[in-house]
Amino acid sequence: MSNKPDIHTLGQLRKSGYRSQSIREELRNNLIHALTGRIDVFSGIIGYEETVIPDLQRAILSGHSINLLGLRGQAKTRMARNMTRLLDEWIPVVAGSEVNDDPLLPVSRYALDQIALHGEDTPVDWLHRDDRYVEKLATPDVTVADLIGDVDPIKAANLKLSYSDERVIHFGLVPRSNRCIFVINELPDLQARIQVALFNILQEGDIQIRGFQLRLPLDIQFIFTANPEDYTNRGSIITPLKDRIQSQILTHYPKSIEVSREITLQEARIREEQRERVRVPALLSDLVEQVAFEARDSEYVDQKSGVSARLTISAYENLVASAERRTLVNGETSTTARISDLLAIIPAITGKVELVYEGEQEGPQIVALRLMGAAIRRIFPQLLPNPETFKRKKAESPYTPIIQWFSEHELEVLRDSTSREYATALYQVPVLSELAKKYGPGLAEPERLVLMEFILHGLAEYSLIGKSVLDSSIAFGDLMGQIFSPDEAGDDE
Repeated sequence: MSNKPDIHTLGQLRKSGYRSQSIREELRNNLIHALTGRIDVFSGIIGYEETVIPDLQRAILSGHSINLLGLRGQAKTRMARNMTRLLDEWIPVVAGSEVNDDPLLPVSRYALDQIALHGEDTPVDWLHRDDRYVEKLATPDVTVADLIGDVDPIKAANLKLSYSDERVIHFGLVPRSNRCIFVINELPDLQARIQVALFNILQEGDIQIRGFQLRLPLDIQFIFTANPEDYTNRGSIITPLKDRIQSQILTHYPKSIEVSREITLQEARIREEQRERVRVPALLSDLVEQVAFEARDSEYVDQKSGVSARLTISAYENLVASAERRTLVNGETSTTARISDLLAIIPAITGKVELVYEGEQEGPQIVALRLMGAAIRRIFPQLLPNPETFKRKKAESPYTPIIQWFSEHELEVLRDSTSREYATALYQVPVLSELAKKYGPGLAEPERLVLMEFILHGLAEYSLIGKSVLDSSIAFGDLMGQIFSPDEAGDDE
């Protein structure tokens, strides 16, 4: 942050050649400078480079108020906060003004009185762009007084003013956000009568408080966010207000695994000591992202509610924490995350998806297991031969020795096994290592072991071997034997 300008009075400000401009002109001019200078104002917003961000830039160039419409976890608030980068670093205000009056274009009674009293010696202060962002979450208990203002009896008593004097007014958030970016999150949750109080400000700049008709030409960049679900389930944006919001921009979830993974890796809070202890293979990262993609298509998940990007962020953090815990329990210095560590992401899934009736009947944990199973099944043929191909062609399958081995043997993979125990268990299965070497060339030993375990999980998802998820392990065995086993200790996936 650079030092604020060394200008302290209205006279000094005039002599400096400062020119007043509206916040929308300010945003527009700084965006033009950023675009021509190839400056990325919206860095950190991934996946919107060709869709949402160009729409947002067009709205800024048009000088529009904006509604960002999209499901939860689509970076709507992040984009609004990034818009502060398009503000001038410092702007002058009349010192003591509640509404950030421009000394050259004052609008409040206070500022007009100060300038009338002090003239060119009127004190001037400076407001940094970081202080020009105001955010309010719309909730049913928000009142007109909160947003617009109300009569303050204490102020009236202290100043010995009549209630007819407009100086008794205590301004709400909106007037105090003059010359700022003002964001209302989840707009449909705002009561209709509160929305009515907003639309005249958007159109005319008038505010009415307890009978006072104030002509305050407020200079505010309004940004609203809304979830399409809200239009039907909890509330709606009233038509007059919607009509006055000039640009409605639709947001969306990541369109590819690669983009989703980039967002997760950027946002996940992984400590440096965790990075030193835990290596996460690309396969595990892809599986975490694919779980979210599967959830967005699942018949058990309420698609109107959406599946936030926060699911994969929390899931990735849980995955790393699971592997880290294993190193601490076993006294090891480092480890590689495993397929069995995916069980640790269940709390991130169950806490972030809304289930429809069928999903509630299944139960959140079973739905989470099915989503993980669907992710494994989706990625499996991208890395290895599709088992379905050999079924259709009746050709010799490379998985036959594995399937035959499990007809007579069982394998239990402990979730907290040491690296040596993990490798010993997997190397018991014939041809598993050869398949991993063939279809994962160049993989280091820890990553090859993960691919070996992935093959087992994939064969189970294709119903070629059996799999049981137990409290502390995952057991693989003969498919029919596990189906009819009377001693089943866990849930079949």
